[in-house]
Amino acid sequence: MTRRAWLVLLWLVPVAAVAQPAGGADPQQKLGMRLFNQSCRVCHTKPQLSSPQYAPALSMNTLGGKPDVITEVISNGTPRMPGFKYQFKPAEIGAIVAYIKSIPAPAAAAAPAKVKDSGDAD
Repeated sequence: MTRRAWLVLLWLVPVAAVAQPAGGADPQQKLGMRLFNQSCRVCHTKPQLSSPQYAPALSMNTLGGKPDVITEVISNGTPRMPGFKYQFKPAEIGAIVAYIKSIPAPAAAAAPAKVKDSGDAD
């Protein structure tokens, strides 16, 4: 296998793992995953190369887990994100919301271990 093929493979495997909905996906979630990968993934997932992640990672806890709020943000955007109400039909935005609601919440970062000060009494 060529070096280029290995690089492509290394890039695709982690992205595919992130893009899979939790559990068995229904047709609406599969459509949402496809639309997410087409329009949202570029900003909301971290590439495996040296590029930064531009927007927050999304999960079932995004915007408090409220589907109506997620729909509003996707439709109308924010000052830092474009709205998609002219690009996607309401049912397609609903599918993206269903997909986002299927993404497991990221594991909480472990708290750093407390370093014992040498002057502390036991």
